[in-house]
Amino acid sequence: MKQNIVFATNNKHKLDEIRKIAGNKWNILSLEDIGCHDDIPETADTLQGNAEIKARWIKDKYGYDCFADDTGLMVDALGGAPGVYSARYAGPGHDSQANMALLLKNMEGVANRKARFVTVIALIAGGDMKLFEGCVEGVITSEPSGNEGFGYDPIFLPDESDVTFACMTSDAKNAISHRGRATAKLLHYLDKPTVSATE
Repeated sequence: MKQNIVFATNNKHKLDEIRKIAGNKWNILSLEDIGCHDDIPETADTLQGNAEIKARWIKDKYGYDCFADDTGLMVDALGGAPGVYSARYAGPGHDSQANMALLLKNMEGVANRKARFVTVIALIAGGDMKLFEGCVEGVITSEPSGNEGFGYDPIFLPDESDVTFACMTSDAKNAISHRGRATAKLLHYLDKPTVSATE
């Protein structure tokens, strides 16, 4: 029988990615699945801080073992921006197209296109908090390419590929992506026989 664990997100794209990576062993529940419609604040100034806030919120208010992630795109030429503000770079509306357009505008004429995606996952299981991080290096392209993925995927070209994340199949992206790498570490930890999530 699959074990249940809650992924503290309302982002359907992230949920689909994590469920695909997790496969058949874990039943990944969404916030909607547990009846949580809270607007969980993300007030920290680090990815780790935001991930911890979301995980603790669900554990404290709903009692479930859970994990939460926060992801940022760090661009060298912009001093690490958009970073922790990646999802709301162009404003509070979480508009991916607007975020990409603003980033490309801010990168006009910039020779150094180096960037990295970083995901931090915070897990609360058995009362303990554990952290898992995944990172992928790449560059910001000069224009969008591809229709897959979400967020900044059409303008991020990972070092291990000759196409953007948005041109890849989900399996190809998950094999090298920041979230894929962080999730692999999470699942490796959860697979230890001493770890038990919510039955």
